[in-house]
Amino acid sequence: MQTSHRRTIATRTLCYTYSGELAKQRVTISISEPFYLTEGSVDFAFSEGTAGCVISFDGLDEKEMTVYGADTIQAIAIAVDALEKYLHRLSRKYDFYFETGEPYFED
Repeated sequence: MQTSHRRTIATRTLCYTYSGELAKQRVTISISEPFYLTEGSVDFAFSEGTAGCVISFDGLDEKEMTVYGADTIQAIAIAVDALEKYLHRLSRKYDFYFETGEPYFED
């Protein structure tokens, strides 16, 4: 479910089923454009130039998450890496597929 109002810079659309079920549904995973942190926007200390990206799930009942990097490029890189790791963890609950029907994870 997407609640962020930030501009999307990358998306991936997959299909999923609940493990053991047959009915496939679609999910679009989005990464927002990076944004710079400002005083009071987070509850941890950060250096000037620190940035974040929001990862959201439209069509899947999972909360969006924000990842942070030392700058905007690192925030994007961490978002892509975190997305893959998060989907892998979610694969205990869901089976993910490319829209072609092939499994998203080989294992």
